[in-house]
Amino acid sequence: MFQEKTFFVYIMTNTYNTVIYVGFSGQINERIHQHKKKYSKGFANKYNLNKIVYYEKFEYAMEAIKREKQIKKWNREWKINLIKDFNPNWDDLSHFLKE
Repeated sequence: MFQEKTFFVYIMTNTYNTVIYVGFSGQINERIHQHKKKYSKGFANKYNLNKIVYYEKFEYAMEAIKREKQIKKWNREWKINLIKDFNPNWDDLSHFLKE
């Protein structure tokens, strides 16, 4: 049976909310798991990013990629405001992202 695909743009941070990482995924649960378990030696691992504090859902991958690139170009203050509007306490939202 055909299953619709959902794409996500997400923002992760560390325990102290000092580092912001913007990402994109079509397999959000797997990607969260990879970040939290530090499977790669990249940016998220280096800065101990362990909380998803913002996300947007998209039906099409190109829309999500476009949005990810847009947010990545923003200055830090704009990203912080986006997070605060969506998640004022900067809680870990990973439990909401069940595909």
